[in-house]
Amino acid sequence: MYLGEIAPKNLRGALGIIPEIFIVTGIVCAQILGIRNVLGNSTGWPILLGLTGIPAVLELLLLPFFPESPRYMLIQKGDEEAAKKALQHLRGWDNVEMELSEMRLEEQSERAEGHLNVLSLLAQRSLRWQLVSVIVLNMGQQLSGVNAIYYYADSIYSTAGVEENDIQYVTVGTGATNLVMTLVAVFIVEAAGRRPLLIWGFGIDCVSCVLITVALKLQDSVSWMPYMSTACVFIYIIGHSIGPGPLPYLVTTEMFRQSARPSAFMVAGGVHWLSNFIVGFVFPFMERGMGAYSFIVFAVVCLLAVVYIWLMVLESKNKTFLEICQMYAKMNKVEIKVGDGDKPLKEGKENLEDEVKATSF
Repeated sequence: MYLGEIAPKNLRGALGIIPEIFIVTGIVCAQILGIRNVLGNSTGWPILLGLTGIPAVLELLLLPFFPESPRYMLIQKGDEEAAKKALQHLRGWDNVEMELSEMRLEEQSERAEGHLNVLSLLAQRSLRWQLVSVIVLNMGQQLSGVNAIYYYADSIYSTAGVEENDIQYVTVGTGATNLVMTLVAVFIVEAAGRRPLLIWGFGIDCVSCVLITVALKLQDSVSWMPYMSTACVFIYIIGHSIGPGPLPYLVTTEMFRQSARPSAFMVAGGVHWLSNFIVGFVFPFMERGMGAYSFIVFAVVCLLAVVYIWLMVLESKNKTFLEICQMYAKMNKVEIKVGDGDKPLKEGKENLEDEVKATSF
């Protein structure tokens, strides 16, 4: 949320995926250090556990030097001077008037709403489809089966003929694939857009789940099927890394204006972790009862997510938060007023020059 608020609009997608890169980097580091010959043994695990405190300490030491979000200072605190100083510090130049003007317009547009808590957010008609979209995307991210894929992966690798001691290295390979494709998403999200990457990501995961089901059912009768199931695990991870993995939180940032964004993140986080718990709790029973067919359930979830995104999620790349909310206002059949009327932001020469600066930044 913080990165989304401080980023220039033409870099917001790339910066919004950066946290996912560090999450995946942490997973890959844990997989490497967790190898039995490194720290994944009876004597090394306390060290492995203790290493997780290092990033937390570094963050605690560095966060006090970060400037406050300019949007938060101007829109929620009404301190334009502090917002201007924070924005100048972040951009590295003094002329930030165009971005401040855009923030003022956003502040005017939501003056009547005030700060929205979770309950008032749920009742806000002007945010109805944004809220539904956030719930669908975060549920889809977890119910698409990513945790089940990792749960089942060792069994798939073993069936494909991978030696038990070598499975840990293949697992590192899946983590490395995840990291590389998330890095790719950083570089293509502004060119491709959020909506296409979400559709392609969920679509790839849907097809992968169907193929994994087929491969698992035929692995005893067709000699090359175990290799197909292993390949499908990697293909699934590629699809998840470019869309369903990093983009739901970015889209949550972009769909809401300043007053509603913190509550929207509370809803998104609650749905995310509740769905994560449901998959972790239910999948072992599904696997015992349905076997390979349990992945068909995840394929259906991915397909439903693709249909919903195709019909209801609007493209938000290179748009201001106010412009995005004005697009969704039409879906919600409400009007967003700016000052005395509905005044969408206009792109001018000066704004274009700012975007060039922001791009080089």
